[in-house]
Amino acid sequence: MDISFLIVTRNRPADLRVTLNTLEKNIDLEKHEVCVFIDGCDTTMPLIEEYDWVQWSKVNKSISASPARNALYKMAKGKIFIGLDDDAHPISVHFIEEVTSRFRESVNLGIIAFQEVRGLFTTDQDALKCSNSGLSYITNDFVGCGFAIKKEAYDATNGFPLWMDIYGEESAVAIEVMDAGYDIVFDYNLKVNHRVDVQKRKAMGRNYFRFEHQLRNVLRYYLVYYPKPSRRIIKTLLHNFRKYALSDWIYFKAFWGVLIDSLLNIKSILSYRKPVQEHTIEKKKQLRDLKY
Repeated sequence: MDISFLIVTRNRPADLRVTLNTLEKNIDLEKHEVCVFIDGCDTTMPLIEEYDWVQWSKVNKSISASPARNALYKMAKGKIFIGLDDDAHPISVHFIEEVTSRFRESVNLGIIAFQEVRGLFTTDQDALKCSNSGLSYITNDFVGCGFAIKKEAYDATNGFPLWMDIYGEESAVAIEVMDAGYDIVFDYNLKVNHRVDVQKRKAMGRNYFRFEHQLRNVLRYYLVYYPKPSRRIIKTLLHNFRKYALSDWIYFKAFWGVLIDSLLNIKSILSYRKPVQEHTIEKKKQLRDLKY
């Protein structure tokens, strides 16, 4: 098997159907597989019979995004894994050939970060008109809605972390891939349409759920990966306290909730501790950040 397309889904059957319909038109089932992990939701179950060419797996109770990806990626058979959100699909011409070619060009290439084009568009051509162009560059992260990772590079890591739930799990895989000696490249030419309603998201305003989970996960990230995490943790807490906790009562409660939770679970978090090399931290700081 050359490529495994890997998708975790929860309660978005209509979005998933669009993604699967797009993939069906572009893949060769003799060379490619599509694997979908249903993360504890009954609404997606009817699609199993409708898309019998998909490799389905499921759990009855949600385990959240990162553990679900961890389980799904263990089942993949491809030499290259392409990760997509259930509401994202490739829009680049010759997408599969381009991904394969990029990995052939460099043995050190571990991850290709795709360009994310956000929005709801009538056609893929309309989405492409809203994309950017530029030269590829080595970066230090990727986004889960669209990326490719070489199986060899993924196997050199601990996989998507079981000690995170959602928001931040990509950074954990990224730093482990870098520590194993592989590069992460952002490629403008490989594009996915992340079908989110941008205006609706802006209108929603403050996202308390995201804040809480991102803060919890970044604290765990430093505790697990940084040889000397104390300074980074203190800076993170001060920044989030000043910018968010002091501005809003719900943020304030979430901030202290995360801090207490982290202290109560410190022993469990530290059981996963596996600091990366100092030069990996330095390399991460020096590399150009991912363009969102």
